[in-house]
Amino acid sequence: MGDHSDGTEAHSRAVARAGHGEVDKFQDPGLPPHRLRLADTNPKAAKRAERQVAALFGISVIGTLLFFFAYFGVRLDNTISTLRLQNLLLGLGTGFAMLGIGTGIVHWARALMPDHEVSEERHAIRTEADRVGAEKIVGDILEETGIKRRPLIRNTLLGALVLAPLPAIAIFRDLGPLPADALRHTMWKTGTRLVRDPTGTPIKAADVTIGSAYHVIPEGLNELKEGKLEAKSKAVVLLMRLNPEELHPSPGREDWGYNGIVAYSKICTHVGCPVALYEQQTHHLLCPCHQSTFDLTRECKVIFGPANRPLPQLPIKVDSEGYLVAQSDFHEPVGPSFWERG
Repeated sequence: MGDHSDGTEAHSRAVARAGHGEVDKFQDPGLPPHRLRLADTNPKAAKRAERQVAALFGISVIGTLLFFFAYFGVRLDNTISTLRLQNLLLGLGTGFAMLGIGTGIVHWARALMPDHEVSEERHAIRTEADRVGAEKIVGDILEETGIKRRPLIRNTLLGALVLAPLPAIAIFRDLGPLPADALRHTMWKTGTRLVRDPTGTPIKAADVTIGSAYHVIPEGLNELKEGKLEAKSKAVVLLMRLNPEELHPSPGREDWGYNGIVAYSKICTHVGCPVALYEQQTHHLLCPCHQSTFDLTRECKVIFGPANRPLPQLPIKVDSEGYLVAQSDFHEPVGPSFWERG
């Protein structure tokens, strides 16, 4: 046993000595020789490269100006040729604006910025030394880019960077004014009569029988004049009558209907399709687009499908002549849930 142990230790020592020997034989080859570029040795070549970079940044500026000319200067006259011309100029302007900046920076880095490799040994990080080192690194980077020594490149780059985002800003602003809270309101107001769509006939509570359903709009929207189509699309309502004992209103909504007559928005809260199918036996409202299903007996809560909130309820009552009228507008935004962000 002793001889075997001595043999193992001797073998381990021999392996260790062999390893040290291999390490001693290894020599760090270092970094490959640095090959100078023409711009590194020839001031004229460096100046020429600087002008080329500035020209590329200038192309970016011209591309941005071309975009604005096409966007504001080309007047559309409802012809395909004019539309094609504007789209062509918009595309070329945007392309040259982005391409000029990108190729200019690449050419600047390849022709003028230092390209030698540097290796450093890792050292212990000390708070003050790390801060000073970081400042030095930033200073070295600025110095190596030559941005302080080359005002032509600096100024053209700044001009290109300032102008390049402006086309995107112009496009976004042209989408129209912000909706503010316009999506939260419809044409329904206190006392507005409920009328049949599209005839515009007012509806008396006595005429609404159990199991019936009406497609309803506010009085005055039956004529689709200018500006009324959008208002109608938000205000359409389904009116139904159930046995009052089958309804389960939440606290505070007990008087939002009248003797079992209730009214709910016709716009599905998923993506805005019209909820047009009413199942009289189950009292379910069904959206035909994506099969979202709402339980009419429980304030149109979602019981199936991708919709994630109930249909908004329109509070209604009866006026002195027996006609159904709105108590107020909807208390929550109608339509898809993303409208709530408006």
